[in-house]
Amino acid sequence: MATSPNIAARYDVASLRQEEFPLTENVIYLNHAGISPMPARTVAAIQSCISAMGHNATSYFGREVLPMFESFMNDIATFINAAHPSEICPVLSTSTALNLVAQSLPWEDGDNIIFCDMEFPSNAYPWMALERRGVTCRIVPAQNGTLSIDAVDANSDGHTRVVAVSAVQFFSGARADLAALGAYCRERNILLAVDAIQAIGHLPIDVTAMNIDVLATGGQKSLLALTGAGFLYVRNEAVETMQPNHIGPNAVDGWEHWLDYNLTPRPGAIRFLMGTPNVPGMLSVLSSLKLINELGRENIDDYTTGLATYALNALNAAGYLVITPHAPDEHGPIVTFKYSESDTATDDLVQRLAQHQIMVTKHLDAAGHPYVRISVHCYNTTSDIDRFLELL
Repeated sequence: MATSPNIAARYDVASLRQEEFPLTENVIYLNHAGISPMPARTVAAIQSCISAMGHNATSYFGREVLPMFESFMNDIATFINAAHPSEICPVLSTSTALNLVAQSLPWEDGDNIIFCDMEFPSNAYPWMALERRGVTCRIVPAQNGTLSIDAVDANSDGHTRVVAVSAVQFFSGARADLAALGAYCRERNILLAVDAIQAIGHLPIDVTAMNIDVLATGGQKSLLALTGAGFLYVRNEAVETMQPNHIGPNAVDGWEHWLDYNLTPRPGAIRFLMGTPNVPGMLSVLSSLKLINELGRENIDDYTTGLATYALNALNAAGYLVITPHAPDEHGPIVTFKYSESDTATDDLVQRLAQHQIMVTKHLDAAGHPYVRISVHCYNTTSDIDRFLELL
């Protein structure tokens, strides 16, 4: 088995598994960076919502949904320490959020955006599409699996408008130094845009202290919520420069007067609201958020980083090439390693593990070489890792 210091959570993992994640009776789930199972309380909240909407949707909206919408903005603002709930907007996905922001900024010829070559397409394509408008994307080599201050400093100039980065990279598992990047960007009036989908339910993110201007996430990974639901944060001082090109009916001033056509955007991030939101999805985010708050993200971070380090050390000892940074403060809950040079052999491994109810995934690097990625969450255990290693 792996050798590692004792890994103990500051919450009751056994009760958590029994009460919220009963799949653990039969399944070892190590693909939270792909899509996460939802806690039992979240499943129950979604089912109750759908049942109520099937009975009397109008009554349900007036009684439950409108107050829930306010709770969503308040709770998310508190969760990430936003200055005001108006800086929060529900969105369908990370991709939706970042596209909305990218298309709303007042770009000029010669402007440029910096991100590294390890980004998931959700945090690359929205920026790359702007090259049709004369904007340049400076895609820099990742250092230690993510975007570094040195790379930003070497590639930025007076025309750099945005630095985009994932809080935790989906492939390498590397953790970005958001505080350092935020300080650098704020000093130079550069917007820092963060894809938080792999990190937001695992580790503390303080958008005010870290000088983050834009943060986007879907719900289905680190947040343990539904697909098609997430949130967008935009700092109020930054959002006033943004004029959305995609405009929903409830995103403008005086929106309740439907036939008084008016393109004046509402104050704050709510100007990006694209019609009636995904109500079950928003409820799933709020429900899972409550569980994450009960456990404490600092506690989840310590525990899941410890589990990832436990797996990483064992894979290293077994001779596998691990591309995840080895230092615990440089990685999150993701570990990626090379099992074989063969695509077929790697696929066979993933399928064989699935037959034993162990869920992992394969990813390709930029050159097309196959890797295996495991990703843990708050309820996994060293026994889960050990069983995976046995079958590996």
